[in-house]
Amino acid sequence: MDSSPLMSSIESLVNEIKKDLFSNQDNFVTQTSAYDTAWLAMIPCNNQEEEEANGPMFRSCLNWILNNQNEQGFWEEISNGENNLPTIYTLPTTLACMVALKKWNVGESHIRKGLKFIHANMDTLLKENSQRFPVWFTIVFPSIIQLAKAQGLEIIFDNESKRLLSHIFMKKKTLLESEKLNDQPHLEYLERLSSCSDIYICVTEEDEVLEHLCEENGSLFQSPSATAQAFMANGNKKCLEYLISIVQKCPNGVPSRFPVVEELKMLCIVDNIQRMGLAKHFEKQIEQILDQVYNNYQINFQNNKSEKETSDLPEKLFKDSLAFRLLRLQGYKINQGSFCWFLHEPQIKDYIEENKEQFTYVMYNVYRATDLMFNGESEMEEARSFSRNFLLNNDNLSLFPALQKV
Repeated sequence: MDSSPLMSSIESLVNEIKKDLFSNQDNFVTQTSAYDTAWLAMIPCNNQEEEEANGPMFRSCLNWILNNQNEQGFWEEISNGENNLPTIYTLPTTLACMVALKKWNVGESHIRKGLKFIHANMDTLLKENSQRFPVWFTIVFPSIIQLAKAQGLEIIFDNESKRLLSHIFMKKKTLLESEKLNDQPHLEYLERLSSCSDIYICVTEEDEVLEHLCEENGSLFQSPSATAQAFMANGNKKCLEYLISIVQKCPNGVPSRFPVVEELKMLCIVDNIQRMGLAKHFEKQIEQILDQVYNNYQINFQNNKSEKETSDLPEKLFKDSLAFRLLRLQGYKINQGSFCWFLHEPQIKDYIEENKEQFTYVMYNVYRATDLMFNGESEMEEARSFSRNFLLNNDNLSLFPALQKV
């Protein structure tokens, strides 16, 4: 039997996939955030010339919420398509999605299903995490509860729920009075913004927005949700331009961080292709990407150029360890110092230990990179020991069910 027509058809499909993949990198490497998508869905259309002047500005975000509720009633971050178990993060995420639906008077059945999930699971999820509430959750959850009530959602709290919520409010107060947020200005700003009794009419000082505004893209901390809240608070045009650009590039739900560093996007594409067993169909593209990454690392290493701003540490260390693993797997001569740099700076190691929630997946990636160490690479041995101890003594693993399985 002549298989040439079949092979020709397969090659044609592969070429289409290649074209689509490398022209839509953001959709391929970014994980949709239900929480951030919900905040964009809350933004009203303020253009009186539009037919839906009183509707949502980003209807695709509202439609995403309507189409992506879990069978159990909650909304989750979209990753590998598995039905993940609910975590502490699903509480504020589900509330935010219900607030968006309630605001536009749609999805009544979704709201009922979501409320049923909240009432059935809130006590359990709060109890399981009462000794280690994540910082982001501690800041956001009290505010989203207040916003849900203001929007008219009927959330019923029994005595145990009230006790746990009181504990969270006190923990938030203690956290804000401490110095723990000094290295996380995005959380400090988010707290001030979310402290308004009505986020839709709150007016944040323009100077405060400009202080944190990224000149390159108009975002606040590269966070769609924070930028959406700031725009609703004061109508900053640069914030709006940023939000429009996200929805144009990610029409099927937005990520929690945008934009992603270009080099990291390309590395994630290579990693995903290899994990799916499709590398032989993309050999030329993979070689081009890794050659470019390798050349950049050689230049940066020679110039001793290394940016280590605290807010960018998780992304930088993730990128460096991923690049090391992919390059060494392909036979490139890559120095262990390309990602072991964090070991030589005690303040960075301390910061990692103090912010385990941010670095859990990062340290897993560091650990995977050390699988490729050669004899005599002492820095790699130290990085392996550090990352292993970090993961084994990490109470936050319960927040990442997929990683916990690994």
